[in-house]
Amino acid sequence: MAHTGLLRLPVTTGGAETEVVGVGGVAVAPDVRGRGLARLVVAAALAHARTMGPRHALLFCRPPLVPLYRHLGWHPLDTDVVVEQPGSRRVVMPLRTMVTPLHDGAPWPPGAVRLRSLPM
Repeated sequence: MAHTGLLRLPVTTGGAETEVVGVGGVAVAPDVRGRGLARLVVAAALAHARTMGPRHALLFCRPPLVPLYRHLGWHPLDTDVVVEQPGSRRVVMPLRTMVTPLHDGAPWPPGAVRLRSLPM
């Protein structure tokens, strides 16, 4: 009925290397949308992500979904995110990038963001 996935990802923010937990593949079957299932699977995923070590979770979403993720506590980044591609090519992520802290006192670091892997 609903699912999501998690993946540890290497990123560079403001020139500093770190890791985030990428949240991807959030999906709810059309016939059960509007029942809070996205909230449930994302909350469960974030509970597990808090045990994985990184200080932040990151996701990419289509613009119409930004209000949903804001409601769930995510914050859009105000900067482009460069994503590495095979063959040393890099592209700017066309979807909206959002982050949420996984631990108290974990503000998102300022500066340019580069995902050093394929997106989730």
